[in-house]
This record gives sequence, C-alpha cells and structure tokens, in this order.
Amino acid sequence: MAGDWLNYHHLLYFWAVARDGGVRRAAERLFLSPQTLSGQIRELELSLGERLFERQGRRLVLTESGRLAYRYADEIFTLGDEMASALRGNSVGRPPRLVVGIADVLPKLVVRHILEPAFRLKDDVRVTCREDRTERLLAELAVHEIDVVLSDAPVSASVAVRAFSHLLGESAVTFHAAPKLAKSLRRRFPRSLDGAPVLLPAEGSVLRRSLDQWFDEVGVRPRVVAECQDSALLNALGQDGFGAFPAPSVVDDEVRRRYGVRSLGVAGEIRERFYAVSLQRRVRNPAVAAICEQARAVTFFHSGTG
Repeated sequence: MAGDWLNYHHLLYFWAVARDGGVRRAAERLFLSPQTLSGQIRELELSLGERLFERQGRRLVLTESGRLAYRYADEIFTLGDEMASALRGNSVGRPPRLVVGIADVLPKLVVRHILEPAFRLKDDVRVTCREDRTERLLAELAVHEIDVVLSDAPVSASVAVRAFSHLLGESAVTFHAAPKLAKSLRRRFPRSLDGAPVLLPAEGSVLRRSLDQWFDEVGVRPRVVAECQDSALLNALGQDGFGAFPAPSVVDDEVRRRYGVRSLGVAGEIRERFYAVSLQRRVRNPAVAAICEQARAVTFFHSGTG
C-alpha cells in the first residue's frame, strides 16, 4: 500500500458505490454530493496505488483490484456491524441497545405490540426508536446506525440498499368513528361514507393507495377532512368527531377502548402488511428475532380475518 494507513471512511464510500452500482445512487443514500464521493474514492485509489473502477460507457465497473478490495471491504463492514452489536450488548453497567427505525406511516398501536417482546427479554434491552420516512431509515440501516426498520412495505428493488424484508403479519382494516357520527354511518356502511367526513393517511402511503382504490370499487366519494402522516393524530381527530378513520383490525379493541369510538365495518379485502427490514437474511439480533417470532405467532395470528 502506498500510504502507511487505510482511511476507512474512504473505504466505506468505495464499498457503497461498488454495492449500489454507481456514484449517484450511493451519494443520494449517503447524503453526499456525487463530486464529494468521487473525490473520496480518488483519494483511496491514490493511497492504495491501484485503480478500483474503470468506466465502460456510462457505467462504472470494478477493476480486478477493485473486486479484491470490495471482497475485503464487505467482510470488514460486516464484522464492524457484528462488533458494534456485541459492544452494545456488553457495555459495562449498560443494557444492550436496540435501535429501531419506524416508518412514519405505521400505526403507533401496532408498533407498540410489535416492540413489546423486546421489553420482555430475560436480559434488559434499551430500545431507541427513530421515526422518519422509510427511505431515510434504510439509508441509516445501510451504514449500521439502525438495527432494524419497521415498515408497511418490503424493500423495493429500486432502493439502493441490500436489505432483506421479513413479513411480520397482516391485518384487515376497520373504519371507526366517534359515537354520534358512528350512529349515522354504521347502518349502510360502506355506502354511508359517500359524502361523509373522513380522516385518511397521507397520500403516498401503501394504505392510502389501497383505500383510494377501494372507494372507487364501492362507488363512494367521501369528504376528506384531514390527511395525517401520524396515525396517533388521526385517531385523536377521530375521537373528537371530526370524521371516520381507518385502523388495523388487529387493534380494534384497543382503538375502541382508548379513543371511545365505535366500529363501522371492515374495508373490503384491504390488508395492511407489516415488515421488519434487516441487513441479514437470517436475523441474528436476539431482540429483533423475538420481535419477529412474537409478531408472527401472536400479534397477527387472527388479523387476516378482521
């Protein structure tokens, strides 16, 4: 090696570009400019005394030295992830930490049920929750800042992150409303939703697209009073009688009890699905494994029927 030491930041950037297949995609995921990323890789090539990429048309491809470097880099950062997990679990006087990324569209009551097993492990675990858009959370997952991401959809093939989606379960969707409004909407549901005030998830979410399609299928055009990214806010507005709102049927009892609302009916064949996204095909983190097993065995056991 031309230099006396290896800059691991530069190696991380090289690894990201090689894995994602291009500078622009890796730059977006790492929140860097393509120029900055290219400059860092050139620095690495100078320090190693080897070309790692060559251009073929508009594509960057690994050289023979690049392929060798990538194999080592992949092993280094995989081991680094395992080391970080081990250290979090063995810090003197501190419980191991589980960092969970939560997609901002997920219903908070369902998230509570999914996370519950992590709090009941024999060994104490300190859970840190980060709520954001799924794309940002996946970027943090890719650089090992998050242990697992909870999402309403599997990882898309277009996303520049090599991750694995583990289906936790699915639930039917039930509409609810405050007692006074529910009295006028229950009898002819779902036809009663035509022109009625409703509170819906924000546009772009999987559930919102399913609901819009269902409204078209049953021939109703509700009056959208509010669109909320936060399901807890959606439920609170529904509690105050501003409109009917959807919630996963798996938490029906809890929604009615907590918000004092009544169920109107199930929204056709809509199913809301929930996923745990990790960097490993086989989950190794004990807390994440407990979350997945509990969700599949208990939390969503009856959710498919509404």
